[in-house]
Amino acid sequence: MPVTNPWLAGPSPTARLDRARLAERILNLLSSQNMCVLATAGPDGPLATPVRYFHLDFTLMFTAVAESPKMRNIAADSRVSVGIFAPLVGQASSRGAQVFGRARVLEPGDPEFAHHWPAYRWQADHVERSRSLDEPPTGPLVVVPAERIVYTEHWLRRDGYAPRQFWRATTDPR
Repeated sequence: MPVTNPWLAGPSPTARLDRARLAERILNLLSSQNMCVLATAGPDGPLATPVRYFHLDFTLMFTAVAESPKMRNIAADSRVSVGIFAPLVGQASSRGAQVFGRARVLEPGDPEFAHHWPAYRWQADHVERSRSLDEPPTGPLVVVPAERIVYTEHWLRRDGYAPRQFWRATTDPR
């Protein structure tokens, strides 16, 4: 029987991408998608919320109503997991990331807010909702700097690499 993607058969390769190539693939995924599922934990248990995000390097960003369940959960426990995935057509197109980190809520006036805010493209939201572009939102801005990322891309098998790759934040410039 003819097989469309014979390289998917058999055991998965185990080779690891070098850090620069893995970072490039992760950033490509973050740049080509705009929706994620944010997982938080709170007094009522786990909560998985679809969220539109933006990113600045390996930091994800989103805004939320301060009184929302996800914001209450973040206030109680800043540890979050974020799932990002590309549309799936079949096993060969499987591509996504699990981002793990600690969410921080930034308000205007916070120096980190000023650093991240220019990468948050709020203008499209305002146009869609018939709001004035002269009145930007006032926050808060939630940032999630990635501490570690589990990246999955089955197409990597074609080149002899493991479909699941692991990235960790580091201060080492290499």
